[in-house]
Amino acid sequence: MQAGKPILYSYFRSSCSWRVRIALALKSIDYETVPINLIKDGGQQFSEEFQALNPMQQVPALKIDGITIGQSLAIIEYLEETRPTPRLLPQDPKRRAQVRMISDVIASGIQPLQNLSVLKQVGQENQLTWAQKVMRSGFNALEQILRSTAGKYCVGDEVSMADLCLVPQVANAERFKVDLTPYPTISRINKTLLALEPFQVSHPCRQPDTPPELRA
Repeated sequence: MQAGKPILYSYFRSSCSWRVRIALALKSIDYETVPINLIKDGGQQFSEEFQALNPMQQVPALKIDGITIGQSLAIIEYLEETRPTPRLLPQDPKRRAQVRMISDVIASGIQPLQNLSVLKQVGQENQLTWAQKVMRSGFNALEQILRSTAGKYCVGDEVSMADLCLVPQVANAERFKVDLTPYPTISRINKTLLALEPFQVSHPCRQPDTPPELRA
C-alpha cells in the first residue's frame, strides 16, 4: 500500500461506512479500502487486530494523517476541518445546527436500533418487524423535520453531512422492505442524491468487497 494514502476499514453493506465513502468521494480524497466482513468468521470486527484499531469493534475506521478515527460523524467532521472543500457543513450556524440535528437523528436515533448487533439480540423471527418499526418511527420524525429544512437536499440546496446520512439509511429501509410512500420528502431527496456521482461510486454494489451477485 502506498505510504500516506488514507486507509478506510469498511464493509460494503455498512451504512456508517457508506457515509464516510461519500464524504471521501465528494472531497476527492484518494484512499485504500481494507474490507472488514461483519458476517464471516463470526465477524472480522471482533479480531484482536481490529479491536486494537477500533475498540468499539465497528466499521468504519479511517487511518489518516497519522491517526485512526472511528465513528462516521467524527470522521466526516475531521475531513471537513482538514479538507474543507467542498463544504459539508453550512457556514450559517443555524443551518449547521440543522445539518447536525438531522445527522444525529439518523446516526443516533435510527441506525443503532436496527444495527446488526441489535438485530442479533431480538432473534431471527423478530428482526424484520423490529427493524421496520424502528425505521418507520424514525422516518416519521425525519419527514417532519425535512419539511421545514429541505431545499433540493436535506438542508437547503447544498449537499451536507445530513445527506450523507440520509441515503444509506433509506437503503437500509428498502432492504428491510419499509414502505416509503408516507415519506415523500425523504424519497425525493434520496432520489436526487443518488443521481450524483459521489453517491454512486460509494454505493454498496460497487465496493471491492461486494459479492459478485450484488454487484451493479
